[in-house]
Amino acid sequence: MNRRGAWAAVVVLALLWALVPLPADLVERWYSRRLYPPLQQALTTLSNVVPFALFDVLWIGAVAATAILVYRSRHHGWLKGTVHVGVVLTCAAAAVYLVFLATWGLNYRRLPLSDKLVFDQTRITAEAHAALGDRAIATLNAEYAKAHERPLYLEGLYPAFVAAHTALGGSPRLATGRPKTTLLGWYFHKASIAGMTDPFFLETLLAPDLLDVERPFVIAHEWAHLAGYADEAEANFVAYLACQRGTPGDRYSAALMLIGYAPGTRPLRGALDVGPQIDLYAIQTRYRHTSGLLRFAARESYDKYLKANRVEKGIESYDAVVQLILGTTLDAQGNPRVR
Repeated sequence: MNRRGAWAAVVVLALLWALVPLPADLVERWYSRRLYPPLQQALTTLSNVVPFALFDVLWIGAVAATAILVYRSRHHGWLKGTVHVGVVLTCAAAAVYLVFLATWGLNYRRLPLSDKLVFDQTRITAEAHAALGDRAIATLNAEYAKAHERPLYLEGLYPAFVAAHTALGGSPRLATGRPKTTLLGWYFHKASIAGMTDPFFLETLLAPDLLDVERPFVIAHEWAHLAGYADEAEANFVAYLACQRGTPGDRYSAALMLIGYAPGTRPLRGALDVGPQIDLYAIQTRYRHTSGLLRFAARESYDKYLKANRVEKGIESYDAVVQLILGTTLDAQGNPRVR
């Protein structure tokens, strides 16, 4: 097979993987539970050794390669050069997509977590929703002092996360990502993005301007992605379970997230003590310095990305964490009951 034939085969293969549905139980059994865990452990262990974000090397290299391609294609003339660039970028995108599926992306097609847990839809009521918000407010008031008395440390969050992951039936062979900064930090700030999981080297990337009290939940959320929970609501749910098992700072961080989805029965200004209100004010102040245009562009592009990966609700899937929290049946130890 010549080079053109090989690249044509790559494009066709990528289209088949993108369009042909795979049985979710097959993906769950063979990829998410058997092939992915050792791959994740190897890639994350490798990327943890490197102090900088390998994802920065990837995107900078991609930009540079595209610029060189466009520059060299000018010799073909405007029309032929444009077609040449389009063909090369299409082939490259197909190859990248196949790598993405192999290293992480197939987790989007696994069984939904709600299908694997004892889940009772009737428990999701307006009263339960409000009560969940009231509990989050109570946690913020009760844990504020302890959450601020010492810097963040991951030694307590790690065992709590592994315990939550294994309680859900996950593999204990899990390498948690070393939180890293990225050259995209300026974009994270302007687009109001808290963190990201590199789907190729399986790294954990964080925004540079997170409050210390926000970091535990964001880190646990990205670790959940590393563990194979691609769906955003499921990653939020796993992070919530992990933080509930962790330190007061971890529980405070989860409650800070939760009030955004379940505000409770009273206005926050009257329900929260001064300390948590100061944290919320700091978060709101940071948000006011973001870019509305970039926030909109990031939200719309990520919404399309999620829907392209068969997450029907798109960006709205973040909100479903409340349904998972309320609808999941827990045992006497607080572990979710697995079917």
